[in-house]
Amino acid sequence: MSADFSDRNQRSEGHVNELGGTVLGPVVQARDVHGGIHLHQASIPLPKPTQLPAGSILVNRSEALALLDVIGSGRGGTGVPNVAVVSGPAGIGKTAVALHWSHRERGGFPDGQLFADLRGHAADAPVQPVEVLGRFIRAFGIAPERIPGGLAERSALYQSLVSERRLVVVLDDALSAAQVSPLLPASANSVAIVTSRWRLAGLLVRGARGVQLDQLSADAALTLLQRIVGDDRVQREPDAAGELVELCARLPLALCVAAARLATRPHWSLSEMVEALTHERQRLSALSVEDDMTIQAALTLSYHGLSPPEAARLYRLLGLFPGTTFDSWAAAATVLLPRAQVRRLLEVLTDANLLDDVPGGSYRFHDLTRLHARGLAEQQEPEATRDQTVRRALDWFLYTASTASQVAMPYRRVLCQAVVYEPAEPLVFADSVQALDWFEYEFGNLRAAGRAAFERGLFATTWQLVDALWPLFLYRGHHAERLEVDMLGLAAARACSDSRAEAKMLNRTGLALRTLGRLDEAADDFRGALEIWRRAGNRQRMAGSRRRLGLVEMDRGHVDEAIVLFEEALGDYRAAGEPRKAALTLCDLGNALIEVEHVEEAVAYLVEARRLLAPEADRYNQARVLILLGRARAGGPTATIGLLAQGLEEMRRIGSDTGEAQALQALGDLALESHGRDEARRLYEEAERILARRGARSRQLDDRLSRLDST
Repeated sequence: MSADFSDRNQRSEGHVNELGGTVLGPVVQARDVHGGIHLHQASIPLPKPTQLPAGSILVNRSEALALLDVIGSGRGGTGVPNVAVVSGPAGIGKTAVALHWSHRERGGFPDGQLFADLRGHAADAPVQPVEVLGRFIRAFGIAPERIPGGLAERSALYQSLVSERRLVVVLDDALSAAQVSPLLPASANSVAIVTSRWRLAGLLVRGARGVQLDQLSADAALTLLQRIVGDDRVQREPDAAGELVELCARLPLALCVAAARLATRPHWSLSEMVEALTHERQRLSALSVEDDMTIQAALTLSYHGLSPPEAARLYRLLGLFPGTTFDSWAAAATVLLPRAQVRRLLEVLTDANLLDDVPGGSYRFHDLTRLHARGLAEQQEPEATRDQTVRRALDWFLYTASTASQVAMPYRRVLCQAVVYEPAEPLVFADSVQALDWFEYEFGNLRAAGRAAFERGLFATTWQLVDALWPLFLYRGHHAERLEVDMLGLAAARACSDSRAEAKMLNRTGLALRTLGRLDEAADDFRGALEIWRRAGNRQRMAGSRRRLGLVEMDRGHVDEAIVLFEEALGDYRAAGEPRKAALTLCDLGNALIEVEHVEEAVAYLVEARRLLAPEADRYNQARVLILLGRARAGGPTATIGLLAQGLEEMRRIGSDTGEAQALQALGDLALESHGRDEARRLYEEAERILARRGARSRQLDDRLSRLDST
């Protein structure tokens, strides 16, 4: 059939099948719709996580490796599938054993490798399992916005992802069985290796197998020394070599640190190292723990041998760094040196085994090494220097987070007035994705920086850092950690008696509480913010608090009360000349009017919102308007399908789980109107599953599914 004939035929019946303008995503063109609507999206395979750090030199651990072979083959304990607990004192080589076996056997685990440093014995707080679960889930390619907030929900999603997969999971430096248990894969085809200074009886009684490491044998310790400094030097001074390994208590960490110093000084004799280490051990003999004394002695000797002197100073000052890892940008800002020079000094420290390099171009201390470096700073650096060092690090985080926040959300004003020391070489972000990736990578450090700032009384730094984190929470979730961070910001704002900051943080805690379904508490915080803005006479901010209170009323099912609040907020935004915020409120108002079936009025508001949002860089709310217009049946059946399909595709493209659920629910409603009950149920249940993955529920979805069940 020719196109001309088709067009004439359609016009003769009063229908025109034309498509104009810019189209994003799939479009359904149809004259009449009968029955259900089926939209399908191709399945994308999950990526394979590869998180194992590089291994280190390993000698004489054949017995431990053989036991791991037994456990890894499924012939281990009962009750806990294929779980090994590698335990022993600090510096004994637990991580080296776990990583060596995992790298060697990775071919037997084709679905990937997961790794987490649980920091069970670090100077700061251990990592919480809910945070590690978030990292693991993201490693499978799950968008952060889709990750639920609660521990139980995250654990359930994690187990769903690893079920039937063959994975190796390394959980390093665990503090307790409770910290580890939610992270163990339930899959019988996977293996988990836990390292800890404790034997973790809570896991052993449930079937895990223990792998206890002892000091190296004298021969094995000599072999390790030979591999680092060379056979010829050990053979020239066999007696001194024997004394050296005994002075290091045959602990791999202490021996590697001492040997690294010898390796970088080929003209040093082993006898000189023995004499120096003997003296250092005597100086530290007051220490109550022999292994710690040995390692401290080795670290001090390595520190004294650092060259140039700037490397020693960098080591001391980085011991004060308020975070777990640091890159050359952060280190340069902290110690006030050019980044090119700092990069060379970091390599010196790495070569001396005083730092470990980690994926992503960052570095970290062993927990004992960090304590050693911090102790040296407290002994050798004036208090004013120590305070300035920490302040520079905190200012680096605040300045860089504010920069990233502005790139991710250019329409949002971000404050970083508390910065005293601006970095000489600031980090520049090419686009919003890079900025959000930085937030994601540094999230643990940013939280540690916020806590450190609060503990030092730098309250303005704390709340401004929390404020800068908003794009991370908006676009990438972290629901479980978000309330803790926002509560810290609120406490800091109150501590510095800044009412404006307090109101901003109350809005933040209110939104976090609303996300968790704690509506009464959320409303209390929004009302607290509203009262502060009322006293300040700030109509625009009052409008924001009213709009948020309207959202709570919608969550409660009080649509009429919500409409009143939205209308008040809209009037204030219009009076203040805020088109984007007015558009968001128009969307909320349109949604509420649809609920009470005032669709013509709703369409008028939504058309205005679409016009106001057109010039804005706000893809989420642009897609939201499409879905709301589809729900209002704007433009007839064909237009409705096109609006909803386009809105669904855009929500999926930007990774918004709540937006995707909204679109699916609207499509379910449309299917139900066309008597497609089975299709409606499928769409509703798919929307419900999406929300459940992030620990959320929808009263509207529950009601719709209940009605289907009762008819």
